This record gives sequence, C-alpha cells and structure tokens, in this order.
Amino acid sequence: MIVAMQPNATEEQIQDVVARMMEIGFNVHKTTGTVQTILAGVGTPGQFDHKDFELFPGVAEAVRISSPYKLAGRGFRPEGTVITFPNGVKVGGEEVVAMAGPCSVESREQIFLAAEQVKAAGAKFLRGGAYKPRSSPYSFQGMGVEGLKLLREVGDKTGLLVITEVMEISQIEVMLPYIDCFQVGARNMQNFNLLRELGKVRKPVLLKRGIAATIEELLLSAEYILAGGNYDVMLCERGIRTYETYTRNTMDISAIPVIHHLSHLPIIADPSHGTGKRAMVPAMARASVAAGADGLIIEVHPNPDKAVSDGAQTLFPEQFAKLMDELRIIAPAVGRTVTAAPVVAPEPAAV
Repeated sequence: MIVAMQPNATEEQIQDVVARMMEIGFNVHKTTGTVQTILAGVGTPGQFDHKDFELFPGVAEAVRISSPYKLAGRGFRPEGTVITFPNGVKVGGEEVVAMAGPCSVESREQIFLAAEQVKAAGAKFLRGGAYKPRSSPYSFQGMGVEGLKLLREVGDKTGLLVITEVMEISQIEVMLPYIDCFQVGARNMQNFNLLRELGKVRKPVLLKRGIAATIEELLLSAEYILAGGNYDVMLCERGIRTYETYTRNTMDISAIPVIHHLSHLPIIADPSHGTGKRAMVPAMARASVAAGADGLIIEVHPNPDKAVSDGAQTLFPEQFAKLMDELRIIAPAVGRTVTAAPVVAPEPAAV
C-alpha cells in the first residue's frame, strides 16, 4: 500500500499514519520528495481497508499496490530517484553520466592510463573489475584486493568515482573502503542473499539485468535491496540472451522507457556487454541516450587488442572520446546534457 501525504502534512500527522500502518502489520518505508512524503507499506498485514487511511489528517491518498514490487515501483517516488555521490555527481537527473574503463584491472600502469583517458573524454566514473566472474575457471580472475587498492588510488588522484563488481557476501566489507558504488553482475541478479546484504549497506548499487531475466524479475531483485533500506539503486540494461547469435547478447533498448514507466530508479545502459562487438557499441550507446538512459557504462582500454578480458567489445580511447562528442549533440534533443570534457591547460613551453 502507498499512502501519499498532503504537501503541508506535519511530522506528527505522518507519524500517526506510520504508527497505524505498523500496528496492522506493515513494514513502513518513508520517502520525502520535493512536494510530498510517500509512505510505502510492505509485508503481509491483516485485514484492512486502505480507504480508512484517507480519513487521517494530512493524508492525500491511499492506494493498494497490485504489482509485486512495492518499493521499486514509480508510485514510491513519482518524481524519480536521483542518486547524489559525495563529490556532487548525480545519477538520474538532467545529466547523462558516463562510466568507463577496462573490463579488468590488469596493472598499475594500465588502470592509471585508462583513468586519465576516460576522464579526458568526460567520464565521471572509472569502471574496472578487481574480482572477475569468468565462464572458464582457467581465465583471468582479477587482482582481488590489490586491484581494489589501485582503483581507490587512481580514483583519488583523478577525481573519478569508482564502480566495480561484487560477487559474494564476504567481499562487501572488504570492498567498502575502496569503492563508491557496488556493481552486481548479470550472473548475480538473483543471488538474493547477496542482494539482502547490499540492502544493509549505505552505498549505491548498480544492478545488472540477468541474461534471461524479464523486466519484472529485475525490479523484484531491486526490491530486495530497497527492502533493506538502501534506496540508492541503479538498474542496468546489458542485453539479454535470445535466438540471435550474431551478437553476444541482444541489447533491449525498449527496456529503458519501460523501466522509466514502471520504476523511479535510474537506468544505465551497457552497450559493451549488450552487443559484444566493438563496432556496434557507439550505435547502441547513442540509441540508449535517445531512449532515455540516465547513464552509460562502457568498456574502454588503452589497447583493447591486448586486454586480458573482453577485448572484442572494448573501445579504444579515441573511439570513446568521439562517442562522447556525439552524445553531447544527441542529449539536448531529448532534454538531457552530457558534461563537456575537462579542459587541460597546455604545458608551459620549455625555456
């Protein structure tokens, strides 16, 4: 059930409604928007008439929620969620935010060079895997904690936010000091124990869609994190497995407007995994922004042909820079912006 309070409702009136909702068996989640406070009741309460709540002073409307996802639905935050990071970067607002970097942290030199290159093109996040879930047990599995330390070091030096993948519960505490955002990969979208634990932390989470997951299943997975009290969740469309074999996955661009219709959570597009082919990444990135994506997460490597993982879908730095310039033209057409690349002062001439 959703209870929408009147814009001028007092804190005392809000607490009276919360107390009654808890009395009949609801777990109550409160969100305060720019206009009004929304109270979402989840759980399995006893018999009640939701219309009774409209008799409480300060209540504008009470509505039963028929969808299985209560907190991820747009009714919980009709104006949409905007996630603000400590350095002021906002995801879900007017700006389309770019997250870019290599699939894996391979070495100090590689990750520092990659960070400088993606920042120069206008990225706000550095992506890179310290722990790598690979289909083959013989493939590179990541640098682990050493990779996390490098990510934090380069993030502090460049001012980029750090996003990397968490694979299991035991990694959460280890990763907390080093990262700005957890990424849950497609293989773990329905790892509900992991999602519950991420609901207990107060650090944003990017949740990727599973390779065969419906949009409803994605939103229900997000519900596990939200139900734990962590409301800073971003969803990610990264392609699904279909009958088509030409591309690694089928990039479901239609999922972007659908999620905006059903949910208040920001939606990020991943054209790298969505296609698995370098030549197709820019086109899918442009289409994602046109469809309303709040951000992009793209694989960029100083030398993709020598990358230890996912080189075939990884952009060269110059390709990424060109794509960002193209997005700065497209974004205004759909009422969005892409921040201009930082201006680098020229080195003083030698005397």
